[in-house]
Parts: sequence; structure tokens; C-alpha cells
Amino acid sequence: MVIRCTWRKFVNYLRISNYKGEISIAKLQWKPSTMLNPVPVVMVTCADAQGKPNIITLAWAGTINSEPPMVSISVRKERYSYNLIKERGQFVINLTTQKLAYATDFCGVKSGRDTNKFESAKLTPEKASKVDVALIKESPVNIECVVKDVIQLGSHDMFIGEIVAVNVDEKLIDEKGKLHLVDKAGLICYSHGEYYSLEKSLGYFGYSVTKKKNLKRNLSNKRNSRLKN
Repeated sequence: MVIRCTWRKFVNYLRISNYKGEISIAKLQWKPSTMLNPVPVVMVTCADAQGKPNIITLAWAGTINSEPPMVSISVRKERYSYNLIKERGQFVINLTTQKLAYATDFCGVKSGRDTNKFESAKLTPEKASKVDVALIKESPVNIECVVKDVIQLGSHDMFIGEIVAVNVDEKLIDEKGKLHLVDKAGLICYSHGEYYSLEKSLGYFGYSVTKKKNLKRNLSNKRNSRLKN
């Protein structure tokens, strides 16, 4: 059954089955939009022809390939950083944390045309290992990338980047060499105009098919490992 709502959207009453029987769930039918949320929010560094660094905050970023490791970032053509990335062919993805939330937002609303974002946001540029673009020292992980392709999509162009180096804060690595990124770095994400923290682990890859006798032990070991670090 479809009912027209006063706010000019539709409510679809769907009947679904669960272990207790059938229940009704009301869902609003919206026009196609960017509803895949939450998403990572990252500070991307780039540089002009003279090597002056700039920062742009992006939410349209993600991993797109494993071998070779590749990522994508989507940028509007009118953004100041667009031509910097396109002309130099390099960029660095800097992961963001709760401590960097203010700087992350600032670098997303200010333009590098008239603002030195490193200076204004009290961030420290640091030399990269493979590319000629500065890292953000305060970021726990810096992903150095070389542009392999640019795809025109519409509102945004997508830069396809091959990862040529990854820099990780040594404080996030335990004595066994395991990286504790979410639980120690305090990463944040973005959803419909707001920033959120990542609170806790809900499981691990493959836990849904792990035998119950091993599942409890594995979860306990992982929990103890986090407590030690």
C-alpha cells in the first residue's frame, strides 16, 4: 500500500517475515541521493607548482583495489585543490581523529586560495617519503598516492590514485607488530553533515562462521590485547 504524505514523499508499507511472523515496516521513498553513509572523512594534502602545501577535507574517498593498492578521491572542479592535484599528479590522504575534528572541519570550509590552512589549523607539514606533497604530522596514518587516472562523473571528478607509501604512527603498533588503528587512534567518520567517533569493535572478519567454542576464546583474546595496549 502506498500513501501520499503531506511532505510530498511516499511511505511504502512493506511486509517482511521474521522468526515471530510477519511485521509491517514503514519506509519513506526518497529520490536517488548519496545515502551510503557513514563514510571516512579525510584531510587530503596537495601542493602548487612552487611546492606550497594545501589541505582539502573530503568525504568521498575510498579503497578501490588491492593489488596494486589503489584509492579514489572525488573533488569538485571549482575547488582550489582540484587543479593542484591534477597538475602535480600526487596527493596524500591523511586519516582524521577526534583530536583533529576541528582542523578537519576548518580545512573543509576554508579555501586555500586565501588561507594557509596548515598555519591557521595549527598543523605541521612533514616531508613525505615518495611524493612531493607534505604529510600532516598530527595525522596517525598518511597514505601517499600518485594519480593514475581522472574520471569525469558530473558534480565531481574522481582521481584514481595508486598508493606508493604508507606512514603509520609507531604508537599504534604493539609489540607483536599488530596495528591498533580504531581503538588507539580515535578515528572519526562523517554522515550527512556531522562528524562521529568510532566506538567499539562488534566482531572480526570471519566471526560469523567461527565455531562457538572458538568464538568466545577469540573475542576474549582480542579484548585482552586491546586492554594491554
